[in-house]
Amino acid sequence: MSKKFLVFLMVVSLVGLLFGAGQSDKASAAKPLVMRYAHMNPASSPNGLQAQYFADRIAERTDGAIKIEVYPNSQLGSITEMAEAVSMGSIAMHHNTYGGLQPLLDELGLFDTPYLYRDVDHLLKATDPETSPALAELNEKLIKTRGVRILYSFYFGTRELTANFPVYAPKDLAGKKIRAIPSAIYLAAVEGMGAVAVPIDWAEVPVALSTGVADGQENPVSTLVTSNINEVQKYAMMTDHIMGSEPVVINEKVWQNLSDEHKRIFTEVARETRDWASNYVLETEAQDIQTLKDRGMTIITTADGLKVDEFRTSVMKVVNERFGKAWGKYYEMIAAVK
Repeated sequence: MSKKFLVFLMVVSLVGLLFGAGQSDKASAAKPLVMRYAHMNPASSPNGLQAQYFADRIAERTDGAIKIEVYPNSQLGSITEMAEAVSMGSIAMHHNTYGGLQPLLDELGLFDTPYLYRDVDHLLKATDPETSPALAELNEKLIKTRGVRILYSFYFGTRELTANFPVYAPKDLAGKKIRAIPSAIYLAAVEGMGAVAVPIDWAEVPVALSTGVADGQENPVSTLVTSNINEVQKYAMMTDHIMGSEPVVINEKVWQNLSDEHKRIFTEVARETRDWASNYVLETEAQDIQTLKDRGMTIITTADGLKVDEFRTSVMKVVNERFGKAWGKYYEMIAAVK
């Protein structure tokens, strides 16, 4: 065999390897990275819509290289189970209330403290990992201890009380069972309002209300509309007790495995989704209240004799007793956010 022929064979083999590698890269590039995003809300709710908005924008911005599959309505578990699943990595992304993330890091519940924020702008700045010293500190702790990162937060409404009887003051809730998110801060809020707090996962709430396991519950008006709470509750009291944002979290290993370019895209889409979802909720709140009225619910406000000041005083007394010492420094940091 001549040297020329050997060289020819080596060149042909090298070309074949390069061509094969190129084909393999193309096949790999054509297969998207799939992430699962699970949450507890109806797909049509503002919370559900923002999840899909985020997923759609990521697909667009990455040219289909990353596909986020959204699983609404607690398809992949309870709110606690989904939060734990993100920590374990079986779910890539999830949104929850800050109180709902307390099983991962107890201090996160402080961001759902009743009557804490001056307005929605203050809320969003105080729950943004980029502008809130308190959240930045706790986000690092969450990453180190549970392998979960808060990517962004969006305004999802101000929580109101519902029941099958009119409520005007804390005394009206004496002995009444009100559903609370299974977290310490929400239990404190409901008990501070004068009721017996009953911790129930959201997926079980409609049945609990219809069977009398709970006499009432509390949620933003958008949730009342999309979950048809009017079918099992007659009255909505505008107590405005918790102005809330919901954090969207991502498994830290998933985050670190993203390229720098994809991290940049995720960060930019996170800001875009935060603004889109927050504005959507703000623009539809009045419409949602009217929808509840049209469906037959009686709306009780301060103009109707609702004693919001009494609720604030009563709730804050309980909150300060239980959390003032542990969370006082964070409350001061939040108050300082401009």
